[in-house]
Amino acid sequence: MNVAGFIFLLSLHLGVFQIGYGRNASTRPAVVNIGAMFNFDSIIGRVAKIAIDEALKDVNSNSSILKGTKLSVTLQDTNCNGFLGMVEALRYMATDVVAIIGPQCSVVAPIISHVASELRFPLLSFAATDPTLSSLQFPFFVRTAQSDLYQMTAVADIIDHYGWKEVIAIFIDDDWGRNGVSALNDKLAERRCKISYKVGIQPDSSVTQGAIMDILVKVALMQSRIVVLHLNQIVGFKVFSVANHLGMMGNGYVWIATDWLSLVLDSESPLPSETMDKIQGVLTLRQHTPDSDRKRAFFARWNRITGGSPQLNAYGLYAYDTVWLLANSLDAFFNQGGVISFSNDSRISSMAGSALHLEAMSIFDDGVLLLKNILLSDFVGLTGPLKFNSDRSLILPAYDIINVLGTGIRQIGYWSNYSGLSTVSPETLYTRPQNRSSANQKLYSVIWPGETLSKPRGWVFPNNGKLLRIGVPNRVSYKEFVSQIRGTDMFKGFCIDVFTAAVNLLPYAVPYKFISFGDGRKNPSYTELVNKITAGEFDAVVGDIAIVSNRTRIVDFTQPYVSSGLVIVARLEKERSGAWAFLQPFSRRMWIVTGSFFLIVGIVVWILEHRINDEFRGPPKQQVITILWFSFSTMFFAHRENTMSTLGRLVLLVWLFVVLIINSSYTASLTSILTVEHLSSPIKGIQSLAATNEPIGYQEGSFAERYLSEELNISRSRLVSLGSPEAYALALKRGPGNGGVAAVVDERPYVELFLSSQCTFKVVGQEFTKSGWGFAFPRDSPLAIDMSTAILALAENGDLQRIHDKWLMQSTCSLESTEIETNQLNLSSFWGLFLICGIACIIALLIYFLQILQQLPPAPESASITGQDSSHSRRLRRFLSLMDEKEEQSRSGQKRRKVDNERDDEFGS
Repeated sequence: MNVAGFIFLLSLHLGVFQIGYGRNASTRPAVVNIGAMFNFDSIIGRVAKIAIDEALKDVNSNSSILKGTKLSVTLQDTNCNGFLGMVEALRYMATDVVAIIGPQCSVVAPIISHVASELRFPLLSFAATDPTLSSLQFPFFVRTAQSDLYQMTAVADIIDHYGWKEVIAIFIDDDWGRNGVSALNDKLAERRCKISYKVGIQPDSSVTQGAIMDILVKVALMQSRIVVLHLNQIVGFKVFSVANHLGMMGNGYVWIATDWLSLVLDSESPLPSETMDKIQGVLTLRQHTPDSDRKRAFFARWNRITGGSPQLNAYGLYAYDTVWLLANSLDAFFNQGGVISFSNDSRISSMAGSALHLEAMSIFDDGVLLLKNILLSDFVGLTGPLKFNSDRSLILPAYDIINVLGTGIRQIGYWSNYSGLSTVSPETLYTRPQNRSSANQKLYSVIWPGETLSKPRGWVFPNNGKLLRIGVPNRVSYKEFVSQIRGTDMFKGFCIDVFTAAVNLLPYAVPYKFISFGDGRKNPSYTELVNKITAGEFDAVVGDIAIVSNRTRIVDFTQPYVSSGLVIVARLEKERSGAWAFLQPFSRRMWIVTGSFFLIVGIVVWILEHRINDEFRGPPKQQVITILWFSFSTMFFAHRENTMSTLGRLVLLVWLFVVLIINSSYTASLTSILTVEHLSSPIKGIQSLAATNEPIGYQEGSFAERYLSEELNISRSRLVSLGSPEAYALALKRGPGNGGVAAVVDERPYVELFLSSQCTFKVVGQEFTKSGWGFAFPRDSPLAIDMSTAILALAENGDLQRIHDKWLMQSTCSLESTEIETNQLNLSSFWGLFLICGIACIIALLIYFLQILQQLPPAPESASITGQDSSHSRRLRRFLSLMDEKEEQSRSGQKRRKVDNERDDEFGS
């Protein structure tokens, strides 16, 4: 029975081994077949072929990995062709490979990834960088290099670092090129930048210089001067050649090439001088690989093998590490009991007998386990740490930023996903806390096209013969700010002069034309005018445009050239003095404090004079009357009581000085109230105006209507549109009862001009909004920034004030004099006097009480028998009685007590 079982197991083992390999973890196969697919005749392919061969030698000669199992690689040339790539992948599956290194080209990867997902064999690509090759759609696709998503993030950070807002993208018109530019557009949008123009070029080498010239001529007519090239090396150098011919490699232009350019510079350096001359000042990126002893030793080994041709590049390093990644994963796969076995797909078996021989393909049974071990890899290769994050991308993506200069290149910094732009290597920054603040983003100086160190502005006015279309409001009122010259397309006014002066300060010419907005019969809606910018009808808006929140959401404004805000203008009426006018000079708090101090000073003087002055003595009722009479008679300096004590005279002297000041101020204020004509308004500010139900006027076309109705919730039925200063005056004179308005709400510059000729109206309350006037431009317009700088220069050199004085200094009424202020005297103006008087009273009382305490006799020794509490109470009563006694009686009593004490002492002895 045991012999029969042994024979059965042996035959089963041999049968399974004929199909695949055994499932016993201890019996590893002698050879594991893997495939490799890339373009043999490309820069990446030539380097990758040698790198893979060297990696195979190192793996197969290393006894610590795979433990006797050898890797066998079958190379196939796909020539970056999707159809050939699919055919080669199907051929591989007939040879039972467990994984494929490749493909090289992103356009091939999606097709082969579908096959890999069905037949469960991993694809390890060291060069397919298309950011859309996601693990969700292609679960068996593993990228062992950095995704173009990070490269485009680096490009976007560079553009944002230099303050550019718009770029032009030229790309290869295939999946790799389109998806890369799409990722760049997304990253730019996160930084409030954008691609203003993008154009694709056919991917094959048959593209003609004429076609490229047509594209670049269109680019030269664009506003942006920042060009990003996401191409292959064949088309890329053709573009540089044509651009150089068109003079587009000179001052003002910025060219940023993705890593295709650094790949050529690393692999085929030195390039011919005529080629280098065409790419001077270009920026390019290179996948960053940290410096190490292993990397330097491999470079030396490479040069011995190849003699320096081809030269090793970053993709060669990734190809070498990919072989080691697969070897480590297979080792872990076998350690976990993985078996290399294949089974037929029932869906394909039904097609047996066809000319395609699809039944030869089989499914890798443990492909999922091998894929899991690949994704769990964690070791350090020539390219740095090889470890995958949750979205199956390599951790710590980084790029070198290179400036083409002279006959070579110059590295100006690094980009890493950890810290952004830096002049310090990413490996150093990984040891520090993460810091992506704008102040920490640094690069070394760049030699830009045209051999200049000055950072290009990045944009020019389009050289297409078009003028900037600038919308200007055609006002019918307040024409001092902006108005159209009759019979022409020209405008004049304060706002126009500020704009033209600012344009004249720009370091470049600005071709523009003014376009009138409005029918000339009423003021146009400024909100509609600003919306014309977003609709594309205007390139800018110039005029008295208020900077308010709902407008800043859709356009960019320059630095304000006029401060503004909403104020209230009302008609003022004469104040009539009433029966209680004598109370108006002082505020309520002033009356209370003054009356209190009259009583306080009277009481203090009474305490200080009570012992020595007969006029402050007598029955309690008489003393209360004396205190009140003395206190209030000092108001008129009519007190008849004499003060005898030094402390009393000191307090009275200070108080009389306070009374003198109070009397003089009261007299002056009351005289002004009764004799000078005063104007007042029942409206004290925006709150009191909103609380009424009276109509409110506003300027036609102004944002004040929206503010009053939406922000202050004032009914629109109360709002009255007024079109001119004359309408303001007429409506205010009529008043709310006669078809007019109670007040007008408008911006301060208009109100100042209105009040310069209408002195009977005044500003009431405070300015209740803060804003300004500026010129409006499209979002992220670089011209808005330069115009803001020019406006600041106008303010600093005094030209802005001179323009203001030219148009608006014609006032006959002072605005300051029209502000309503109260005539009441407040406590804040007198608290210093009351403080001095209070301190004098307190000091006098302290000195007086100390004198009384010195006159108290010491307590007799026998008092200790009755207890300390009774002693304190007696001492307090004695203190109070001493304060009430007349000073002569107090002295005679002290003498009698002294004689009695002497007699007691004699008797005791």
